[in-house]
Amino acid sequence: MPPKPLILAFDTSAAHCAAALLSGGEVIGAVHEDMAKGQAESLFPILESVLKDAGVNFQDLSALGVGTGPGNFTGVRISVSAARGLALSLGIPAVGVSLLEAAAFGSDGPVITAFDARRNAVYFQGFETPYEIPAQMSDLTDLSLDPIDGLTCIGPMADVMAEKLNGTVAPAKYAPASAVGRIAAMRWDKQPTRPAPLYLRAPDALPPSDPPPVIL
Repeated sequence: MPPKPLILAFDTSAAHCAAALLSGGEVIGAVHEDMAKGQAESLFPILESVLKDAGVNFQDLSALGVGTGPGNFTGVRISVSAARGLALSLGIPAVGVSLLEAAAFGSDGPVITAFDARRNAVYFQGFETPYEIPAQMSDLTDLSLDPIDGLTCIGPMADVMAEKLNGTVAPAKYAPASAVGRIAAMRWDKQPTRPAPLYLRAPDALPPSDPPPVIL
């Protein structure tokens, strides 16, 4: 019997640094540390700790899973860049998973996942809904969706969405890194594309308004 695939999943898109190690789709080790900053310095020590506790190393991995956001721009870049670099150096695939999808994983639909986009805005996406609700950001005052019978709302902004859509609030079935790993376990051997950040909001930094200097 071939060995079970070993998948290391991680996420730094919010105020945390989280990792989970899965064997054959089952979590065999996990760490979740809340932190508002410092994810760049903490990520690899956490990954190494999870692997060490399981008695394996990076070379034993079959694939990686990484949370791609939406969330903090810097945090998303940290984890996606780490996943790309590790995948290249180890010669294994990396699977990008949206945190909106991860929050819905394992729940019965119809489901809307909702995260705080700040400035009175919300990131959200629908799963198994009667009409398509793609990943998007909306100002709460402009939010307009048709009612959905039996709707479950999950995520930090679930209560707001539930109030607007007459839905019920429920917790995510799995922690972020665990959900990312479980989804990656289903996709890693199907030639996934390189993970890319899911930016639903334009960056705050804008290019300078002054024209560039003339190069002689």
